[in-house]
Amino acid sequence: MTAVTPGLVCAHHHLYSALARGMPSPPRTPRDFPEILELVWWRLDVALDLEMIRWSAMLGALEALEQGTTAIVDHHESPQAIEGSLTVIAEACAEVGIRVVCAYGVTDRHGPDGARRGLEENRRFLAEGGRGMVGLHAAFTCEDSTLEQAAGLAAEFGVGVHIHVCEDRVDADAPRRLAPFTDERWVLAHGVHLPDDHALAGTIVHNPRSNLNNGVGYARPARFTNPVALGSDGIGAAMLDEFAFAYFCHRADDVTADPQTAWSWLENGRNLVPEVLGDRVTWSYEPVDPWYVAYTPGIRPLRVEVGGEIVWDEGRPTRVDPDEIRAKAAEQARRLHARL
Repeated sequence: MTAVTPGLVCAHHHLYSALARGMPSPPRTPRDFPEILELVWWRLDVALDLEMIRWSAMLGALEALEQGTTAIVDHHESPQAIEGSLTVIAEACAEVGIRVVCAYGVTDRHGPDGARRGLEENRRFLAEGGRGMVGLHAAFTCEDSTLEQAAGLAAEFGVGVHIHVCEDRVDADAPRRLAPFTDERWVLAHGVHLPDDHALAGTIVHNPRSNLNNGVGYARPARFTNPVALGSDGIGAAMLDEFAFAYFCHRADDVTADPQTAWSWLENGRNLVPEVLGDRVTWSYEPVDPWYVAYTPGIRPLRVEVGGEIVWDEGRPTRVDPDEIRAKAAEQARRLHARL
């Protein structure tokens, strides 16, 4: 028996991280989250070029499609390949047949010129009609003037800001610094160490697997009055799996929790990309109900329609060659890893 639902949304992704699998070990074992950033992710993002970005996005989009995810809210950083990077990502996702909302994560880690270039990439992409937001890495890596400029740019184009917030205690001052700027269009990723009375507007995106992987703690998202959505933080885009993980984390924290709460977080992702309500995913299992899905592994899409076009059917994408994508992505991963 089968069931049909709208498309799923990964509300916080890093498509470039598809090339991180199998990367060389860091120079030493990271002992905390700042060291994870410095020894792993900030070494990787600075090594990216546009060809790597293209094939990582192609692979990430393919893997999303394989899981019935028809839209990704992406957060990108490539300090040595900023200009044009958002267009590369958008075109790669369009080629595979999924929707993407792009943002470049502006930061002052590479000096004022790096921040300026990041802001200009967001501006260029939005001005050319790209579907996007303005990205910020996190408040603790940005000067106050950069936060203000990013918020102003987002307001100018009528979009939100996509930013990591209080993923770790190192970012504890973020609520105070961001409070003057946020509105309901903002996407606040993680929120692990956000206080209950944080006073920030926007959707909080819960990334339970990534948070536990990075040892930053459990966000307890049920406590927030903000809308909560689900993301992967770059660990693929298997959103039914992310839902089940979110539910079991919730259950471990509160034995009275039921899967309906985590399911509402999954559904809230569609508010960020409402077009997915018109997409159609035919699943291998019925019913697609939280009490069933949470305890049923291996549910997969049989057919996916995006914008009225069948882009996945009988176990394969209809627009692209998955073997070519995986081969090209593996080639680019080897290039990337050689630079680390």
